[in-house]
Amino acid sequence: MSKKWAFIFPGQGAQYPGMAKDFYEQFSIAKEVFEEADSVLGTPFSQLIFDGPAPELTLTKNSQVGIYIASIAILRTVQQNFPDLQPVVSAGLSLGEYTALTAAGKISFQDCLKLVRSRALYMHEACEQNKGGMQVILGLEAELVEEVVRELGAGSNVWVANLNCPGQVVIAGTQEGMELAVAALKAKGAKRALALDVSGAFHSGLMRVAQEKLAAEIRSTYLAESPIQLVMNVPGDYVSDLDAMRGFLIDQVASPVRWEKGVRAMMSQEIEGYIEMGPGKTLAGMNKRIGVLQPTLSIEKVSDLDELPKWMETLCNC
Repeated sequence: MSKKWAFIFPGQGAQYPGMAKDFYEQFSIAKEVFEEADSVLGTPFSQLIFDGPAPELTLTKNSQVGIYIASIAILRTVQQNFPDLQPVVSAGLSLGEYTALTAAGKISFQDCLKLVRSRALYMHEACEQNKGGMQVILGLEAELVEEVVRELGAGSNVWVANLNCPGQVVIAGTQEGMELAVAALKAKGAKRALALDVSGAFHSGLMRVAQEKLAAEIRSTYLAESPIQLVMNVPGDYVSDLDAMRGFLIDQVASPVRWEKGVRAMMSQEIEGYIEMGPGKTLAGMNKRIGVLQPTLSIEKVSDLDELPKWMETLCNC
């Protein structure tokens, strides 16, 4: 098992009622995660994850917490059943960065769950306080999107929020700011601008109030050294210093997520296989668009576990 594996984790938007419920029902280690989470949160949150209703689970204050819990339940099941499968690096998209921190052994589940709960609540409140949205821009290079948005200036209330993969850049801001940006981007050759079904302008200046509230909690949270490396969203690169990790977690709330850059950083370190754990298969799709030649396996259902040993054997025999 000397292969260089990367564990990657999804962010907000991947949630749905019933996620990881089959793990809860079939593996005691997963059930313990949900029970521990309910105890820490002081509420039967697992019921919302399993049964919905979907509109309630989709609320920012709930979806982030739910995805984190479900992803950790899947992670721990994988770790228990495949103890030799050790990643050399971990990364996550936006909220998924917190799951990655846990997977890398930098933070305990309970401490991270408390942080995620605060992050989710503060971002939910910021969405209600500063109305905004997000749009994905198709057909333009990231550098050009950043240049156009930068030229609009700070007063336009629009920012680049996610640089996910080639040809797919997300902007965020007020409705007026996004209309201004979309017009400018289409004039530069953007093919389409699609509104995302989200409740606010994440990773933008409209989230600074949430960032300020979360900062003190992040600074006071204990992080530990561990042998598993971490690739973070803000720099889009490997980060080893614990204080720098705290700083980037704070910045991430209102800064662009440079996911493509982070994946390319892992590619440069010759990662040989990527394992996505959590609801959905979004990150596997992004890996394809980024041009990752190494395989990505998504583990979302218990049935996906059956593929893991065959997948690992195939890679190890290459």
